[in-house]
Amino acid sequence: MEEQALSILRDHGLSVTTVRKGILDVFLKTGQALSHSDLEGQASGQLDRVTVYRTLQAFVGKGIIHVIPTSDNSLRYALCRDACVDGHHHDRHVHFICHHCGKATCINQLDVPSVRLPRGYRMQEVSMVVHGVCPNCD
Repeated sequence: MEEQALSILRDHGLSVTTVRKGILDVFLKTGQALSHSDLEGQASGQLDRVTVYRTLQAFVGKGIIHVIPTSDNSLRYALCRDACVDGHHHDRHVHFICHHCGKATCINQLDVPSVRLPRGYRMQEVSMVVHGVCPNCD
């Protein structure tokens, strides 16, 4: 995992820091969407709130992770697929949030349906969130 984290940071033009590598390692190990507080908890109090926030924003901006909106207006973050680059995300898949455990999952097998906007509108991002019960809670 450590080598993969280093490679991702270098490939996206970010300097390698202990914090960046550590946060990226958490995403790689868990393989699931995480909230800001999830990451703080994983770090066992070693990271301050602002550092985690800034790192997440840098990762979103560089196309390393993408944002998953939730019904309670909090945010979850998940690793992008290989196609994302600086400021331009290609993660057009469905996100699923379980009502029981709260886990957010990227359903990469399902693409978000195409959206045709009226003339004059320009799409920048599309998100589709499905709420229900995951297989672990069923």
